[in-house]
Amino acid sequence: MTKPFPLQPLVQLAHQKNDAATRKLGQLNQQQQSAQDKLDALQQYRRDYQLKFQEAAQLGMEPTDLRNFQDFIDRLDQAIRQQQHVIEKAKTGVQTGRNELMDSTRKMKSFDTLAHRHVESEMKLEAKSEQRLQDEQTGRFAAQHAADKRGEK
Repeated sequence: MTKPFPLQPLVQLAHQKNDAATRKLGQLNQQQQSAQDKLDALQQYRRDYQLKFQEAAQLGMEPTDLRNFQDFIDRLDQAIRQQQHVIEKAKTGVQTGRNELMDSTRKMKSFDTLAHRHVESEMKLEAKSEQRLQDEQTGRFAAQHAADKRGEK
């Protein structure tokens, strides 16, 4: 009978950590994509508003309306800069998540390799034990057979 692998709890823990790192990276990627989508929407809204401003300016505007347009465009620019900062943080988070996943995958594979080696070692020991038993039985059978032959003479 093969002995259980003494580090099996660590193998399971390594698999759990790898699964968690995979899920975390997926969430981080999703957050980065969501932040990028928001930036894209802000930039599109700014372009649309800039066009609207240019059309209104060509038709003539009151100074207060001009100031309101410019103030709003400035606020959009500020929101865009903030969103770009959010994206940079998200990219950093994704890279950290990738590194964590690579590390947990490496550890998991190391434990899997150790477990595989343990199984192979146990199988070799079991095969040697079976061979020894078979050799003993063959030896007893041969001795019994020889004794029986001597008894017949």
